Amino acid sequence: MSETTSPSTVQAESTTPPKKRMPARTRLIVFIVAWAILSLPYFFWRSSWFGRPLSDSEINEYLHDDAHPRHIQHALVQIGERMSHARAHGQTSASAAQQWYPDMVRLANYKVEEVRTTDAWLMGQDPSQAEFHRALLTMLNDPSITVRGNAALSLVTFGDNAGHDQIVAMLKPVTVTAPMTGFITAIAKSGDPIHSGTVVVQMEEDSGVSEVRSPISGKIASVAVKQGDHVQKDAPVAVISPGSDQAWEALRALYLVGTKDDLALVRDYEKKGDELGDRIRQQAIETEKAILKRAG
Repeated sequence: MSETTSPSTVQAESTTPPKKRMPARTRLIVFIVAWAILSLPYFFWRSSWFGRPLSDSEINEYLHDDAHPRHIQHALVQIGERMSHARAHGQTSASAAQQWYPDMVRLANYKVEEVRTTDAWLMGQDPSQAEFHRALLTMLNDPSITVRGNAALSLVTFGDNAGHDQIVAMLKPVTVTAPMTGFITAIAKSGDPIHSGTVVVQMEEDSGVSEVRSPISGKIASVAVKQGDHVQKDAPVAVISPGSDQAWEALRALYLVGTKDDLALVRDYEKKGDELGDRIRQQAIETEKAILKRAG
């Protein structure tokens, strides 16, 4: 017996409207929007990752891109990579990067701290350049603690201990002070790790809000205020202890230029292995030996 379909069913099927297709223009717009959303992480990575190789022409372009300081920093990092690669293959740093040396000297006075910090480090990679030596000596007076530190470390490669005091300061905690008189609206927690440029304290006054950022990477050793406190300008608000990377670089430099007056500080770091790692303890031990050998 064959299956029959009731008239009501046939009528319902015949009156169902056909499914409308999305117009081609709408489909195109949806595709473009979806592609843009999926592509954003790539373009952000491309613009912020300094490891992407640059051609010579791109480095020249980036070094003069004042509208995008990160481009300048990217170019400097790439120049440093070329200098390191040249040395690894028995060539001189100048052979790979000398065409950009005038720009590196120029950038020693650049308006953006991060650019100057990178530049100071990079100039230490070629101690044969007298113009780098002169620029680094000037950078010891930079308003930025990180620029001064990198300049001091780089000067050691020139056999110059002019930055000795700054290197010693890199092993000591930094006190962060209030930039204005006002109320504390937020503050980081004591004991937390912190990166250079991260907000430690947020303050507020009638004229607006101000953020106090950490000048170094390390750990918040202590805080002197709490939320709601009213503090005066230049009052201490927190103390930041140096991180392991900064301490290691400073101890390596003191291995070469340290004096007997530095021994107490160096020995303190021999005791900080549990906190900062065995690498720090071992470097402190070797630095102490080198200082004693020079003194003896």
